[in-house]
Amino acid sequence: MPGKPTLAEVPRPALVLGFAGLIPFVAAGFGVWLAGYPQNLIALDIQLAYGAVILSFMGAVHWGLAMADRSVAIGYRRLGWSVVPALIGWLALLLNPVYGLLLMTIGFAGVYFGDLRSIAAGHTPSWYRALRKPLTIIVIAALASSYGALILRV
Repeated sequence: MPGKPTLAEVPRPALVLGFAGLIPFVAAGFGVWLAGYPQNLIALDIQLAYGAVILSFMGAVHWGLAMADRSVAIGYRRLGWSVVPALIGWLALLLNPVYGLLLMTIGFAGVYFGDLRSIAAGHTPSWYRALRKPLTIIVIAALASSYGALILRV
């Protein structure tokens, strides 16, 4: 039985673009901590908006995989799951930023566990797990850092 995939097995474009996609999360997180008021709130808005966009993208990955899988009929379960991240991101934008950050953090964790189920079901390439784990950890850390900044400073 082969071992778990490593980052070395991730196609280079997916690896580079995936990690480059962390830059807005991390940069905005630093802005929340380091910028004075009200710029720190602008950085928070940037992070939340980008997070909502990326949650939507994460769901769209599964919509696309369902459409590309011609071996089975497209069902409500797969497509329904694929729209949940966008709804979470949208709702997070409507909430007070403290609650929005919490919801978004839960959303990213949920998407990760949904991705693991998709990988186990054979709907997603096995290398996706190696990519998603570090990306999810860093995204959640950036969101949690911003949450901490709000609780401690704003």
